[in-house]
Amino acid sequence: MTIIREPQSTGHDAATLALGALGWVLADHDRAERLLALTGLTPDALRAGLGSPATLGAVLDFLASHEPDLLAAAAALDVEPAELVSARKRL
Repeated sequence: MTIIREPQSTGHDAATLALGALGWVLADHDRAERLLALTGLTPDALRAGLGSPATLGAVLDFLASHEPDLLAAAAALDVEPAELVSARKRL
């Protein structure tokens, strides 16, 4: 009998990738303000939630919802855009 398993992801750690994406977002004041406005997060909630999959997922959802930012963040982080989307699913 053969057991078929899902292949293990060879991608980056999802939380680490999300934190890198957050750093990229926060490097631009206007983009950071848009993140807070669209996610409903406050700066304090963002800081408190850095280890939370929900908060990190919100950052990746924010990027995934605006393709130009998704592409730019992926380029800055030297990953494929699909890796950021996949990271969201793994959180």
